[in-house]
Amino acid sequence: MDALRGFAVLAILLVHNLEHFIFPVYPAETWGWLAQLDKIVFDVVFFLFSGKAYAIFALLFGFTFYIHNHNQEIRGKDFGGRFLWRLLLLAGFATLNAAFFPAGDVLLLFAVVGIVLVPVRRWSDTWIGVLAVLFLMQPIEMFNMAVNPRYEVPDQNVGAMYEAVAEVVESGNFVEFIKCNIGLGQKASFLWAVNAGRMTQTAGLFLLGFLIGRKRLFDSDMTDIRYWIYILVLSGFLFVPFYFISDMLKDSTDVVSMQLAVIFDMWQKLSFTFVLVSVFVIVYRKTAFGRHSHSLRLYGRMSLTNYISQSVISAFIYFPFGLYLAPHCGYTLSMLIGIAIFIVQIIFCKQWLRHHRQGPLEKIWHRLTWIGGGDKVAPANAG
Repeated sequence: MDALRGFAVLAILLVHNLEHFIFPVYPAETWGWLAQLDKIVFDVVFFLFSGKAYAIFALLFGFTFYIHNHNQEIRGKDFGGRFLWRLLLLAGFATLNAAFFPAGDVLLLFAVVGIVLVPVRRWSDTWIGVLAVLFLMQPIEMFNMAVNPRYEVPDQNVGAMYEAVAEVVESGNFVEFIKCNIGLGQKASFLWAVNAGRMTQTAGLFLLGFLIGRKRLFDSDMTDIRYWIYILVLSGFLFVPFYFISDMLKDSTDVVSMQLAVIFDMWQKLSFTFVLVSVFVIVYRKTAFGRHSHSLRLYGRMSLTNYISQSVISAFIYFPFGLYLAPHCGYTLSMLIGIAIFIVQIIFCKQWLRHHRQGPLEKIWHRLTWIGGGDKVAPANAG
């Protein structure tokens, strides 16, 4: 799971670098061959990872909750209240990351939606599975179409918020940059996630991750690899029609089609997420990749530190208060910068974990989680 988590954080890093961390400033002109290469890089990276890397991260968030909750159950303790405190701490880390990441951060969404795991932690597998499927069906959009087909999603002025944030970033005023990101940026990101269908999908992924933990599907000693082959075949089979329907609906302007566009976009990303996860598990177990993924596992063990530090590093690289390289970096160069950041972070992980059990932010999160008593022992990959 450390390796899969590391893969997800790397994928997020590449997507965010191509987006210049939500700062859409690019070279005014590019050479013919480079423009073609930029298009290929953008299309491939976004096809593979956009909307899927975060979903893997969400799935593993639910799985990590299972680890903590199960450990406490073994000791006859309840993890519910401690987890709510842990989510509040996560909101603090989300604010730290958002300070350097214009237009908000997914960690805040996780901190809010994670509450759903508390009341269901003692439910049966069947009912957790039913609720997960309900959330993944995009119930808000479904309800709107069924009850009021003419319903229009309220205009939350998210576009205007993003424009306001971009103006502050462009100004180069570091203090205003931090203040705007933490306030307006977080608000814009959260409202965008709600309108894009991510809130309910995230809840469903959390529950699926929790259920995967219960079923020991990531445990190589307990799970036949054929389960993951079945998941690969089914998710790949579903992805194809979902993708083409989503592509047909993406430019729709009528109300019903726009609701359907959100639904099928979420479904095609969800199905491809499980293509990626199942391929990763199969390759990890059945090839030499698993034995040679030490660096990726270390990267995943420090996922929170790496996720937040990549925002800090990239802000200095791309934004006006730093090197301001955004106007000089097309998609290809931005991807190479992302790979360079990944390599630097890997080197740091190796050095740090030689002397510490957890990454610096993971250690802070863990210690604060168990402040005031409770079990302070947790698996290294549990955060």
